[in-house]
Amino acid sequence: MIEKYVLDLQEVDETQAAVVGGKGAHLGGLSRIDGIRVPGGFCVTTGAFRRIMAEAPSIDDLLDQLSGMNPDDREGIRALSAQLRRIIEGVAIPGDLAAAIIRALARHGEQAAYAVRSSATAEDLPTASFAGQQDTYLNVVGPTEILRHVSRCWASLFTERAVTYRQRNGLDHRMVHMAVVVQQMVLPEAAGVLFTADPVTGNRTVATVDAGFGLGEAVVSGLVNPDVFRVRHGDVVARAIAAKQRAVHAVAAGGTRVVAIDALRQKQPALTDAQVLRLVQLGRRIEAHFGRPQDIEWCLAEGGFQIVQSRPITTLFPIPEAGDQENHVYVSVGHGQMMTDPMKPLGLSLWQLTALAPMHEAGGRLFVDVTRRLASPASRAGLLDVMGRGDPLVRDALETVLDEDGFVPSLPDPSPAGPPGGTAPAPIETDPAIVAELVERSRASVAALERDIRTRTGPALFDFLLEAFEEHKRVLSDPLSMRVIMAGMEATWWLNDRLQEWLGEKNAADTLTLSAPGNVTSEMGLALLDVADVIRPRPEVVAFLQGIEDDDFLDELATLPGGVEARDAIAAYLDRYGMRCVGEIDITRPRWRERPSTLVPVILDNVRNFEPGVARRRFEQGRQRAQQKTQDVLSRLRVLPDGDAKAVEARRMIDRVRTFIGYREYPKYGIVSRYLVYRQALLAEAERLVQAGVLREREDVFYLTFQEFHDVARSRQVDDQLLQQRRDAFRSYHALTPPRVLTSDGEALTGAYRRDDVPAGALIGVPVSAGTVEGRARVILDLAQADLEAGDILVTAFTDPSWSPLFVAVAGLVTEVGGLMTHGAVIAREYGLPAVVGVERATRLIRDGQRIRVHGTDGYVEILP
Repeated sequence: MIEKYVLDLQEVDETQAAVVGGKGAHLGGLSRIDGIRVPGGFCVTTGAFRRIMAEAPSIDDLLDQLSGMNPDDREGIRALSAQLRRIIEGVAIPGDLAAAIIRALARHGEQAAYAVRSSATAEDLPTASFAGQQDTYLNVVGPTEILRHVSRCWASLFTERAVTYRQRNGLDHRMVHMAVVVQQMVLPEAAGVLFTADPVTGNRTVATVDAGFGLGEAVVSGLVNPDVFRVRHGDVVARAIAAKQRAVHAVAAGGTRVVAIDALRQKQPALTDAQVLRLVQLGRRIEAHFGRPQDIEWCLAEGGFQIVQSRPITTLFPIPEAGDQENHVYVSVGHGQMMTDPMKPLGLSLWQLTALAPMHEAGGRLFVDVTRRLASPASRAGLLDVMGRGDPLVRDALETVLDEDGFVPSLPDPSPAGPPGGTAPAPIETDPAIVAELVERSRASVAALERDIRTRTGPALFDFLLEAFEEHKRVLSDPLSMRVIMAGMEATWWLNDRLQEWLGEKNAADTLTLSAPGNVTSEMGLALLDVADVIRPRPEVVAFLQGIEDDDFLDELATLPGGVEARDAIAAYLDRYGMRCVGEIDITRPRWRERPSTLVPVILDNVRNFEPGVARRRFEQGRQRAQQKTQDVLSRLRVLPDGDAKAVEARRMIDRVRTFIGYREYPKYGIVSRYLVYRQALLAEAERLVQAGVLREREDVFYLTFQEFHDVARSRQVDDQLLQQRRDAFRSYHALTPPRVLTSDGEALTGAYRRDDVPAGALIGVPVSAGTVEGRARVILDLAQADLEAGDILVTAFTDPSWSPLFVAVAGLVTEVGGLMTHGAVIAREYGLPAVVGVERATRLIRDGQRIRVHGTDGYVEILP
């Protein structure tokens, strides 16, 4: 069969991106929508591009060099990209291919003006738009110029910006091919861009129209400030008419030029309201056809609209599927769990199956639907109070939604016995034996799981795990456990509220909880200091650890002088804490036991920065500070009116918080202990499927839900196409920032701090651990890349419990995510570490190495000159 190198737009649709690229496929799809006008034209297929590449000299060697380059090597990429473009443009178009293009021109008008537009196979995708990464040439006239610009479009696959974009998105340069769209020029009165969803807020009910005079290039390139119209439910709800001083017009001989607009016309709207509403109607039709919000380029010519491009809006955060048409309000689970990275499907489904509340997936993250709790006044007040204490930004975002008339329905208060609001747990005695009993229950449950799962394989393993998940939830929902957690939190809140009221002292509980007993997460950080004590006096071991490159180092370590002791110390640590890792709520993340090299940089920092015995000294110093603070508070209270009674009550609450606050971290430890058992069993099952030829590699199962994995174990068949779709989607989710609150309209809300009591330019957050500290900011996004010195301040996106070993080595903490009772805050207080969390974009606004001042009592960060 002879390959066709030229296809009319009417011959293609959106299923043919591999043949005509993303732009060509979408234009073909657009041309098939009733009532949508698309300028006529044709596509030069990717087959033609591959033919040209096959004739380009040295192209394979250059592509090998390009693939091996660091995306940050801008000079190297620029030089190599330019060389590739010169080679491609220098390849003569074969005669038969040139003739096919000229025949297509003859059908559409050989001497007409055309837009010659790049259309790569990796653009206008649902997960990566590649907008503006390749080239478009406007008003090209005549066959010779058309052919020349087709070659330039092929070459534009290797613009510096396109190459860098592909490398950052993990796309192989050889797997991306270029088609070219040759499309009749429209000479419009006005042109611009229509977004069928608000690109800023994400609201799917709001469409935004940007409009300017002349060709749309003026708007798209930023040459002019466009008119902006916002449309909601068939009404123009906002408009901003700009002074449009310039426009881009076509030149008769070919090309374009910038022209000045008459002063009397500059402030006239480019579109009437009626035209805006008509355009949005067309946009909604296009959106319905493609099944997702669209970024549409349009032209107004001779009184009618023509569509010259439509691509998915890839920056919108997805909306959870609700299965109904009602309004919903969702709160992010990841912000509460201090892990806002996307999770793979197996991780999402395991967390959903073991969580105590229904959770909804979107963008690789989980959300809880709080609509009904917001809808009734009684449960609403309780929800806002809990959310506000944990993360003020969540509360502010929820209040913003409540301010939108009619979005949250109004429901009657539930009966006192109803579940939405719940009832306060019964009080318990301040008795350490209660905590010891709960810890023992959890350990026994994990031990039983480890024992009973050993003989389970195949479908029987999944049936067993479904029962294990019920036990998991039973342990997690133990009423006594919940009462202990609430007792510690409520005592903390009581102390902070009352001591500020009585003594004018902010966050007094931060000092009163220093070195509280029984905190498994803070003990984890101190225990790694003890590991460093074993390694420090053994120089051969230190030198060896500085050069390790893989995770199989423990056996080799034992061959060195002093290596047996070092190995045993690390192994003992892994026995106790090896189930942990960054992002540990995602079961697909490798655990420390599997990747002990993750801990080596932290161990070496501890060896370098600390003296022997520091763990015991620090814990004792914290305990003494808390004791001294207790005596200080009580003595100051006794001199107040009714001071003896106040002191008695404060003493009772201090005892209560020190007895119970450490247990706050244990349920999470129990969860990840069970997760390690689940993970090992599931990976063993995946390995059996690999050996049976069902899977290519065991990590393939990470892209299946638990139920899908179960089905594969039964059927011995897997959908490879589904796995690839899931990989592509997961990769795209990394580019999305999850909101704290998300509505079913798609509106993404992060909340705001309504404060005017901080210095100008300061970064505002939540004060979670008192004190002020100044030092060098270390912006660290990967625990394995830690390189800390004494006095450094850790700045990172989030800190789940796995980050706590770093806390002993720093002087302060700043995170983008967190609240008063999240894990990072609890451990910061345990260590007496001034900390501010919930600082929006901290890792981007604070540069690594800058000096900053952290105000942990008042909740803000200053960047110092």
